[in-house]
Amino acid sequence: MLTLCLDTTSGPSSIAISRDGQLLAASLVTAPGKRQNAWLLPELQRLLASCELDSAQIDLFACANGPGSFTGVRTGVATIQGLALAHGKPCIGISTLALLAMQLPYAQHPVCPLLDARKNEVYAGLYSCNPLPTPLRNDCALPPTEFLQQLSGPTIFLGDGATRYRQLIQDLLGDNALFAPTSHAIPYAAHGTLLAETAFRKGMTDTPEQLLPTYLRLSEAELARQQKI
Repeated sequence: MLTLCLDTTSGPSSIAISRDGQLLAASLVTAPGKRQNAWLLPELQRLLASCELDSAQIDLFACANGPGSFTGVRTGVATIQGLALAHGKPCIGISTLALLAMQLPYAQHPVCPLLDARKNEVYAGLYSCNPLPTPLRNDCALPPTEFLQQLSGPTIFLGDGATRYRQLIQDLLGDNALFAPTSHAIPYAAHGTLLAETAFRKGMTDTPEQLLPTYLRLSEAELARQQKI
């Protein structure tokens, strides 16, 4: 099985291609905003060519479908929808937080990926990673203090939200607050190929129209619309 996965949910964006669980090619770049859109398709074509493949040969299309940057989430989802639809292949959406938790397989304690959601909130999850991440609670968007007060026992934190709120985490959890190295703060599409293949074997694929973004909170436009109503 050939699997393609994208992660464009934040500034660091990545693409990966695997065959039956073995990574064939991957690329990572920090490309926020318009730079992300300019980089994505040419880099995808380059990676495919480096493997002597074209997109029609891909069996499974996957992407991180959020949470994250609203624009970045839409970019990844729309790209994978288009490719899967064009080639009549299945697709899968992967939680960005689960993708980040993949950095710590076989962790002895629960893993808590935190992404800075701005507005004094975090996108947060809690996973058991043995070795693949299994959610211990639903991903959410909350003020960090409110989320942290729900935790007990040793917990491993990672992600840019853990970096921003490190002092707060230490103040609230004390010795139970453990931190992964900052080198583990970025989700990678290469990990997503493994999660996608695992989901495929369980029959958990989507059609292109079923693949939807996971925002976890309303966009600015939606909030403004509600206020007007």
